[in-house]
Amino acid sequence: MCDIESRSSIFDMGFGRNSTEGMVIQDYVGSKNNKVMKSQRSGAPAKLVTALTCLQFFFAVYATFLLYYMGPSIDLRTSKPDFTWATRIANQWKQYMITPHVVGHYQEAASSLIREDNSNNHNMNILVPPHQQEQPLNQSQVCEYEKIDFMQKKSNDVQMMKLKRELYDEVLEFQSRSIGTETLPQLMAMKSKWDIKGSSNRKPKITVLLNHFKRKTLCAQIDSLLQQTLPFHHAWVLSFGSPNEVSLKRIVESYNDSRISFISSSYDFKYYGRFQMALQTESDLVYIVDDDMIPGKKMLEILAHVAGTEKYKNSVLGSIGRILPFRQKDFTFPSYRKFRSKEAGLYLPDPAYDITVDKILQVDFLSSSWFLSAQLVKTLFIETPFTFSTGEDLHLSYQLQKYQNAGSFVVPVDPNDKETWGDSEHRLAYVSETTVIFKDIVQVRDDQWWKALSTGYVTQWAAMYPQNIDALFYAHTLDHVKALQPLLDKFRSTVGKKAYIVVSGGKFCPCEDAARALKWPLLVCKERRFKIFDLGIEAISGVSDSEVPVIQAVYSSMKGLIKIHNPSVVITVDDIDPHVRKALKMASESTSNATTLVLLPRASVTKVLWMSDLRSTALPNWNKMRLSINIITQNRVTSLTRLLKSLSNAYYLGDEIPITFNMDSKVDEATIKLVGSFEWPHGPKTLRRRIIQGGLIRAVSESWYPSNDDDFGLLLEDDIEVSPYYYLWIKYALLAYHYDPQVSLPELSSISLYTPRLVEVVKERPKWNATEFFKNIHPNTPYLHQLPCSWGAVFFPKHWREFYVYMNMRFTEDAKTNPVQIPRSRTNGWQASWKKFLIDMMYLRGYVSLYPNFPNQASFSTNHMEPGAHISAKDNVVKHNKQDFEVPLMSQDFRELLPSLKMPPASRLPSLNLFNQPVSLKGLKAAGAKLGQDVLRCNNVSEVVAVDQDTGLPQRCSKF
Repeated sequence: MCDIESRSSIFDMGFGRNSTEGMVIQDYVGSKNNKVMKSQRSGAPAKLVTALTCLQFFFAVYATFLLYYMGPSIDLRTSKPDFTWATRIANQWKQYMITPHVVGHYQEAASSLIREDNSNNHNMNILVPPHQQEQPLNQSQVCEYEKIDFMQKKSNDVQMMKLKRELYDEVLEFQSRSIGTETLPQLMAMKSKWDIKGSSNRKPKITVLLNHFKRKTLCAQIDSLLQQTLPFHHAWVLSFGSPNEVSLKRIVESYNDSRISFISSSYDFKYYGRFQMALQTESDLVYIVDDDMIPGKKMLEILAHVAGTEKYKNSVLGSIGRILPFRQKDFTFPSYRKFRSKEAGLYLPDPAYDITVDKILQVDFLSSSWFLSAQLVKTLFIETPFTFSTGEDLHLSYQLQKYQNAGSFVVPVDPNDKETWGDSEHRLAYVSETTVIFKDIVQVRDDQWWKALSTGYVTQWAAMYPQNIDALFYAHTLDHVKALQPLLDKFRSTVGKKAYIVVSGGKFCPCEDAARALKWPLLVCKERRFKIFDLGIEAISGVSDSEVPVIQAVYSSMKGLIKIHNPSVVITVDDIDPHVRKALKMASESTSNATTLVLLPRASVTKVLWMSDLRSTALPNWNKMRLSINIITQNRVTSLTRLLKSLSNAYYLGDEIPITFNMDSKVDEATIKLVGSFEWPHGPKTLRRRIIQGGLIRAVSESWYPSNDDDFGLLLEDDIEVSPYYYLWIKYALLAYHYDPQVSLPELSSISLYTPRLVEVVKERPKWNATEFFKNIHPNTPYLHQLPCSWGAVFFPKHWREFYVYMNMRFTEDAKTNPVQIPRSRTNGWQASWKKFLIDMMYLRGYVSLYPNFPNQASFSTNHMEPGAHISAKDNVVKHNKQDFEVPLMSQDFRELLPSLKMPPASRLPSLNLFNQPVSLKGLKAAGAKLGQDVLRCNNVSEVVAVDQDTGLPQRCSKF
């Protein structure tokens, strides 16, 4: 008997597998045959040998039937291939060959296999499927039923009924509008992979897990499963640490069904055990049911059909769900158990408030039952749960959304047909819900859902009320927090601006340490208010040294936070870990809300505090502009060295900035060597050298041409020197006046780095001081001027294309033959000057340039007035006083000098005509129209030339 038992099939963790005892039988028969052969070789008389042989054959047949019957994995009721004859004979002879005492003894010994875990001394008992046991207990002897001696609770609080109903209607209306909701008949009419009534008649394999502890509902659950309109494939009854293990085991034995197995352990795996068991299934779908749920007979068919539709195939379905709290008027979130609060969320369905789910509804998590693809179960174990003591229901929904983009849905019911209900006796589940009132448990669950919301879980509140903030900062280490603090503080102190910070948490950057660095109270890490988010990266990365878990955790959490808060920009330092940078970039690009990732050099963070003064509509364009530096040089190597040094010492913002050197044919050797050896870390370097001498007009005008509408050209001659703040001035101005969708300033064609001290186009060239001129407005207000700057300016792509066409149409070697003669302007006599043609075009069409205006004409560029094509040229009779042109370079944060510490609105920028006289933008256009000397004949009172923005070609006359 021991030898027979040693051949019993061994069950894997999770369920038993039936195995055929054919080999055992063959071995046994073979052994007897060997004995027969030995007896034949003994030389005994023939008759005695024959008698003994017959006797041995009889006993061999007897032993074969006995072994076949006693084998624990053999079902005598089912025909098996190759053994039909044995089955028939065994069924007929078993009553003669095996006494009831033997069956009982063997059945008791082989009814289950025990696997012992030496590491924790807990036993996992797995019942051999009942079909192997011959005398099942009568169900009437073992079944117990839960007594429900109370009526379903009904609220008589009129105010709460009104609030709950309003919230439910709001959620349902939003989902109907955004994702669409269906009634049960509509769901069943949808095309499904598992349409058992359709032409394909495909039936899924469904494993049902019945998780039991104390309740007396197992018989009711099994009875329901056996009557399902869609049969289940396997049913596993789970008993972990249950005091009712023996009675639960007897109930399973009493049903004597090969599909139903009993799995138990003395160790209480608590809330995650049933999901761990679900990992073992090989079925298509898993239905995990707690002991407070008794599903209706149509439930499997309904759930399978819905799970097979294209819309809900990547979902977890259930019958009971909860919608988490909404934000209150004080911007905090209440407890999900807060009494008499609409914002506390919803429990669905809620008979107490007469709320029935009649359309499929997305919820924040499901309770008591879960129906999903077996593959999706794995997602639950990607991150370490917030706690193992409770909250597996929320953790499942949170992880499924975070990593699978899967939703959680409560399936609707037919209120008149209880067989469509997932909880045909809802009072049981309602007791579970209403008895969770212990303060410590409620606090743990509140902390859990808040942690989920803080790490990117898009709850129904977040979906219904998407936030719009200006900036979301990300700090992976404590050093990052300290580096970003000045800009974060500036955003948070700016009226009308919203900014939060995300920290990696765990060993990288704990929330409490970040709060101390920011000089915030430690309470910010606990209170349910948006301010700081701790991603808890260690929950997924653990002890791993691989970058993959970190990338996954940062990406998935930031993707959710960006979807919830819709920040205009995500800001971090540019020396952040490259893997984290990649995750942030993917997260920023994963949504359709145009969030931009901004990577700031640490040294520049305190220099861009003006960033918080930009409109939220302008911030997403932070990375859109592309400035290229174009240097015109020939044989002034000392001047060029000074320019390159000033460019290298400037503050940049992590943007790519290509640099191009344009050298005329007479360039000297020293300049070529300097240009060749110069290293530019901010972008590509390009060298261009002319074969035929072109002169300054060609050298400048041909030094740059825009590749697209976001390509801006900075033109610098080699005797220019720039301020360390020049790039910040350009970036700020472009974002404030060009890239803000709420600003319309099409007349702006360039941005000057230089502030002039003279009225350049008047013959006498009188001195002029912008600070003094605008003192009644504000002494340091930037202003618009009709004069383009040639000593450091950024030109706009559309206007530069327009200028190319205009210059091509109007260029003449003899200035006197030029058809444009601006009254009282000394530019009329300028020879071979690219600037003369640009002045003409700007005057005729009313274009302007933006100029800085700071004390003592401090500027972002200066001209050192060194000998060249114009200065000190033989044919230039005009004397140049260096003091009239050389201005001090801006050496401090210019933001502190601006009106109200920021760029004024575009509508409040003063504008000057070519002669430094205040004129409105409309007045500038009127002066150009009145001159009437443009390439097209237009009404000289109300029209100017309009061009094709892509080509710069004149197209039509446009009214202003």
